[in-house]
Amino acid sequence: MTTPVEKEIIQEAAEVVVPVEIAAEEAVVAVPAEAAPAGGGHARRGALRGRSPRGGGRGRAPRERGEFEQVTIDARRVARVMAGGRRFNFSLVIIIGDKKGRVGVGLGKGVDTALAIDKATRDAKKHLFTVARTASGSIPHQVAAKYASSTVEIIPSKGRGLVAGSAVRTVLDLAGVTDVVTKIHSRSKNKLTIARATVEALKKLRVK
Repeated sequence: MTTPVEKEIIQEAAEVVVPVEIAAEEAVVAVPAEAAPAGGGHARRGALRGRSPRGGGRGRAPRERGEFEQVTIDARRVARVMAGGRRFNFSLVIIIGDKKGRVGVGLGKGVDTALAIDKATRDAKKHLFTVARTASGSIPHQVAAKYASSTVEIIPSKGRGLVAGSAVRTVLDLAGVTDVVTKIHSRSKNKLTIARATVEALKKLRVK
């Protein structure tokens, strides 16, 4: 039969021993978890040799920006009547440019927007050309051009910046043209014909 003093001693000893045993068990459990990462035998051998597991800590490099910037100025859903009903396609107009003198306008059609964008971008790259600009980024002389129902006029104006609207502004901005005033001499709101009229006008520029 144990005395009250012996009970206190046993209780104190248990309070000291129990945390040590728990800590030892936690240490034993934690070691295999670190030494055996997920990935099978290769990862286990790499950990034993002091190497990090294959692919561990390897971050993806940030994507570099492309050479050209692109802007979608028009997107339409076109319906075509077939024998079994109507078939829908998407039509997109994209303008690309590097803001250093090169610009292009492209048209793409596809059953979904991703395919239409891909086609329009490739078409725009095929029609890239270099704009004749002055040292300040303006154009050397006044020019005008007509495409389909759209007529565009571009006038150099020192210190005015880019004064333009509709698709004309997008084309000139991506081409890096500034200090100009533009006018659209038509009632047409078709952005594709306006953009191509702007391109035809820019192609007429000649450096004096």
